[in-house]
Amino acid sequence: MDSDWIPLSVADTAERETQLVQHALLSGHLSSGSMVEAFESVFADFHERKYAVAVSSGMAGAWMALRALGIGPGDEVIASAYSWHHLAHAIAHVGATPVLADIDYWSGCLSPTKAAEKIGPKTRAILVNNCNGHPAAWNEFRALADQHGLSLIEDSSEAIASRYYDDMVGSFGDISIFDLSQPLAISCGEGGMVLTDDARLASELRYLRSHSLADRMSVSVGSRVPLQACLSDIAAAVGIAQLERIYEILARRKQVETLYHQIMQTFEGIKPPYIAEGVTEVHWMLYVVHLGKRFTASARTQLIEDLDDEAVEVAAYSRPLHQQFHYASYGYAKGQLSNTERIADRSLALPFHSFLNEDEIRFVVGTLKDAATNVGAGVPIY
Repeated sequence: MDSDWIPLSVADTAERETQLVQHALLSGHLSSGSMVEAFESVFADFHERKYAVAVSSGMAGAWMALRALGIGPGDEVIASAYSWHHLAHAIAHVGATPVLADIDYWSGCLSPTKAAEKIGPKTRAILVNNCNGHPAAWNEFRALADQHGLSLIEDSSEAIASRYYDDMVGSFGDISIFDLSQPLAISCGEGGMVLTDDARLASELRYLRSHSLADRMSVSVGSRVPLQACLSDIAAAVGIAQLERIYEILARRKQVETLYHQIMQTFEGIKPPYIAEGVTEVHWMLYVVHLGKRFTASARTQLIEDLDDEAVEVAAYSRPLHQQFHYASYGYAKGQLSNTERIADRSLALPFHSFLNEDEIRFVVGTLKDAATNVGAGVPIY
């Protein structure tokens, strides 16, 4: 890549990752070996959960979670249209119906009030996201799930180490799921992790992940059809090293975040970062800004193209599910989720990773300001 190019994300890897990957390579065991078991153990301990199941992706983990909960055709699962889409896609993959509810305007997370309005006789679970690192309203969602006898599935892909009332995300759902691909703070290249405190669910998750060697002579083989969704030992080695270094990684990202906050103060019409009551720590996945009301989705596209011309990679965050072609088959269309659309049409993800320096951040913000002036000046979003 051109050294002058400022990418959206760069994986934070160091000597420790190299050491553990080399160890895995020399072990002669690259699939579902001791590195995977060790990664599961440290990941569960870090989140104070009893069981962790490493998988090939967050979506595979969500598919397995839904299957383990007995959810399939004829069932409904409530989810956000504004999220790490891969996990919500799993609802369709198991044959259940995704019921998309609107978000809280400020946090970007699924709204407990809007989710409650969608609960019906076929609802079996609520899939709740910690949007771009900001924890959802977990007390309200736990009360809602318990009141209606629903499973609560936590999507923590974007929010590792964020805290809600001092408890770490990943600890709230009956099942909690992490994707471990880029641009997330912990990236194994590709991979995922599923957490639970339920021994039965953990056993079923492991069965659904793949057939083990022991299963090959079992009379129960074929009673349920699993995926082939294991994490490699090489990916697990990277994950272990990154989890060992997680506070170092997050501290560097916080420095970048602070610089962005300071420099962005000169840019009028940008919705400032929001932290809800009860949220005690936020680790953003990306640095997302929300443009003023005069900006449209097409104007944002023009900004993306203008920054690309200046060798700065930015991206829309994100195109809502209910506006995507596949979800039209469920009856969704533009105009149905007002908060989601109000935010999604104007949200823009800027480069955000451990290695950005102050000059680069000033260049990104300055270039964005110039491009915004050319496209049309924004006004405060409120």
